[in-house]
Order: sequence, then C-alpha cells, then structure tokens
Amino acid sequence: MNRHVPVNHRNFKIIAMIGALLAMLLSALDQTIVATALPQIVKEFNGLEHLSWVYSSYLIASTVAIPIYGKLSDIYGRRGFFLGGIAIFLAGSILSGQSHSMLELILFRGLQGIGAGAIMVNSIALIGDLFTPAERGRWQGLIGAVFGIASIAGPLMGGWLTDNISWRWIFYINMPLGALALLVIATTLPRIRPEKMEHSIDYWGALALAAALVTLLLGFVWGGSQYAWISPQIIGLFAATGAFLLLFMLVEERARSPILPLGLFRNRALSVSSAATFLISFAMFGAVAFLPLYAQSVVGFSATNSGLALTPLMLGAVFSSTIAGQVISRRGTYKAMAIGGMVLAALGIYLFSHISVDTSKLTLVEYMVLLGLGIGVSFPIYTIVVQSAFDRSKLGVVTAAIQMFRSIGSAVGIAVMGSLLNNGLAGKLANLASDPFVRSVKQMNPAAPLTNINADTLQSFLSGEGHQKLQGAVAAAPAAQRGQLGQGLVHFIQTLREALAGSIGSVFFTTVFLVLAALVVVLLLPVINLHPHRKQPLAEEIGRELEAELALAEPRDEPEL
Repeated sequence: MNRHVPVNHRNFKIIAMIGALLAMLLSALDQTIVATALPQIVKEFNGLEHLSWVYSSYLIASTVAIPIYGKLSDIYGRRGFFLGGIAIFLAGSILSGQSHSMLELILFRGLQGIGAGAIMVNSIALIGDLFTPAERGRWQGLIGAVFGIASIAGPLMGGWLTDNISWRWIFYINMPLGALALLVIATTLPRIRPEKMEHSIDYWGALALAAALVTLLLGFVWGGSQYAWISPQIIGLFAATGAFLLLFMLVEERARSPILPLGLFRNRALSVSSAATFLISFAMFGAVAFLPLYAQSVVGFSATNSGLALTPLMLGAVFSSTIAGQVISRRGTYKAMAIGGMVLAALGIYLFSHISVDTSKLTLVEYMVLLGLGIGVSFPIYTIVVQSAFDRSKLGVVTAAIQMFRSIGSAVGIAVMGSLLNNGLAGKLANLASDPFVRSVKQMNPAAPLTNINADTLQSFLSGEGHQKLQGAVAAAPAAQRGQLGQGLVHFIQTLREALAGSIGSVFFTTVFLVLAALVVVLLLPVINLHPHRKQPLAEEIGRELEAELALAEPRDEPEL
C-alpha cells in the first residue's frame, strides 16, 4: 500500500537540483576539457586529419538527441531518462578512455553526446517540474553559471591531467562525479508522471528530424574546411537537409503525438525565444571562439595560458547569469534585462571589432568582462519564458526546442565565422609572397617553410616554435645579410599579426549585426507574469505552494533506486 512519507519536500527538491547541476557540469565539461588534451591524442593516434570529429561527433549526437529526449520525457516522465542519460554518458566516458584509435574515440564521443543530450534537456526541464515560475530564475541562472565554470575549468583540468597522468583521465574523471549525480538523483528525485499518459511515439518524425539535423551540421562542419562551400558535397548536404525538413513537416502534420509539434511555434514566447537563442548563439560562439587565437598570437598570451584567455569573459557571464536569475525570481520581470543584456553584448562586440595589434591585455580583459556581462544575462531568460508559457505536459518539448536552437546556432556560428576569418586572411596574405623577407629566405633556401603562407600556417609562424625557426633561418644567413634579414623578420611578423587582428576584427564587426538582429527579436518577447499570486492573501499563497509541492512527489514506501 502506498503511503505518504513525512519528508521536507523543499529540501528534497533542492538536493535533486544539486544532482542535476552535477550532471549538467559533466556534459558541459566534456565540451571543453578535450581541447588541451587533443594535441597528445592526435600525436598518439597519428590522426590529425580527424581531429575536428572528436568535437563534432559529440556535438552532432547531443543536438540530435535533445528533441527526442525532450518528447519522451514528457510522455513517460524525466526520472528514467535522466538516470539513463547519465549512465550512457558514463559508459561513453569509460569507452573513450579505453580507445585505441581515432575512429574508436570519435564513435565513443558520439555515445557520450547521446547521454549528454538527455542530461541537458532533463536538467533544465526539471526546473520547470519542481519549481514555480517565480522560483525558476535562480536555478536557470545557476545552470548558466555551470557552463561558464566549465569553460574555465575544462581546459585547465584537461591540461593538468594530460601532463601529469594521461589524456585518458579526462574521461575517467567523469566517473566519481557521475556516480555522485546518479546517487543524488536516484534517491531524491520523485517519479513525476504526466497527467495524461500518451504512449504513441512519433518514430518517423524523430528519424526525419535526426536526419535533417545530421545533414545540416555536417554541412557546416565540413563547409569551408574539408570541402568548399559551393562544392557538390556541401550543396548536396544542404539539399538533403531541406528534403528531410520538408518530410519532417509532412510527418508532423499527420502524427498523433509529434516529436516536435510545429503548432507550438505559434506561441510567441517560443518562436521569439527560439529565434533569439539561435541568433545569440550564432553570434557569440562564432565570434568568441577566435578570442584565444587573438590573445595568444596577437596580444602575446603564453601558449600555456591560452586556455585561460576567456576567463574574464566567462567570469562576467557567470556573475551576470547568477544575478539575472536572482532578480527574475525576486521581481518576476525579465524583458528589460533581456534588452539590456543585448545592448551590453552589442557594445562589447562592437568594441572587439576595433581590436588591433596595439590593443593591450588590460583593454582586452575590459572588453571581455563587458561582453561576458551581456551574454550571461541571456542564459536564464529564454528557458524561463518558454517554461512559463506552457503547461507541465509540454515542458520537455519546449525546453528541448530552446536547447536545440542553441546547439545549432553554436555549430553554424563557428563554421560561418571560421569561413569569414579564413577568407579575410586569404585576402590579406595574398601579397606576402612579394615580401622582401620572404623572397630573401626563399633565395637562400627554396625548401624554407615560407613557401606556403595561408590561414592554416599563419598560427605556426606566430607561435614561439615557428618564430624560433625563422630566427634560425636568419642566423644561418651570411653575416652581411643578417641585419637586414632581422629587420625584415620583425616587419614580416608584424604584418602577420596585423592580418590576423584585422581579420578577427572583421568577424566581430559582422557579428555586431547579428546581435542587433537579436535585439530586434528580443523586443518582441512577450511579458509573462511570473508572480500571478503575489497580490493574493499570504495564507492562500502559502497553501497553494504547499499543495503544489506535495503534488510533485509520488507517494511511495521508500525512495526508488
């Protein structure tokens, strides 16, 4: 016989959310921890040509999994999928650490991504299940802070583990944290069942959506790098994306329980939030991805600290995300903050569009903090808006939609901005073959590395090792030519730095228009009252909250493991 267990439901909810934050930290860390370990992995497996797939397999798998998990968790409840996602993620971590080739590592990273998709969507949807709209702000703010912390801690942890133990431990380190998250969630999270159990699953819609996302992301991952943007391969992938999207829409119109009901986007809260999230992710991730390159190659950050180059930006984002969440929870307002965040972000991006070889480290830090403050404000807002605009039966689907647009925007932004950077550099480096220093070195040594100067080799020339090789070429020249060659080398390096700084500045200038477009979209964001009962008598409000809390926990004899 079921019976009520006299527990403090609020404490259980808080402990359950701590477990969810631990799980979210797992998935967020694995997006960044790999970066500093990749050189050693590539060296061991001799797989430089497959390097990008260590990232891409994780990204594609998690993006495809997010909408599917979102719908399934709405149908059957989140607890099982949450625990299952953590288990899949940990299995992928163990297998990744045991990899003996790049192919194995890429496949097992994809398995990690499938688990991460479940973790991300259920962690955020869980906030909507456990807390009232007014309470969700502080937890959404903490979710944003987790991503900021992971961006700082990931590269540090990955580098330390690789240098002092083994790169394989960047995956094994997930086990204790994941086990703790599993234990906390399994013992504290109640089985929250939907009001109406719908057993119909839209398999064909899920398959069509997955195919559309895979071909879309592959097109942007390969476009401009492995294949030209106008190559038959890339055009074919985008054409396939269009075909699969058309098929998906046709299937969804006829499905009994669509995987992503298109009618939901008629709600302005979801359509505006999805568009804003896509544009912000496109702009921010696309531009910010190149800041470490600028900091190391132009400003002069050491290679050892290049992973920390974004720390000021991330600290600013963590701070503003946490504060924004608290303000939303206390005051129930968000639109003014959403607009203010976009204005700050646009200002920060505009300032970055003017960076040059003369930009100081202090100025760079100031710009980063300003941009981080603007970015961080947006982290909690859009999820809160869509969760407040729909009832609990649709929380998983609408949360998944926001996460999906965020992932797609990030992937598309990095690919498009990377292509813009490469094209800008190609134009600025086109005339370097006639540089006096380059011609002199080629005359002395036709096999010198200066025979191929492009976007791919530029960073090697600006690195410490590359600079030493060029200085070695100067030292090997006849004594009468060394002085002139030395001056020529200084001018050559300065030209490279100016080309890189100018190209990155152009990328940021393009990004300004994307942020302004996001600002226009945010102006259309509807205002939802997150404190609907604030003016009612206190006793009625407390009674309603207690009833809501008690309804969340299913009566049971003991916690289910």
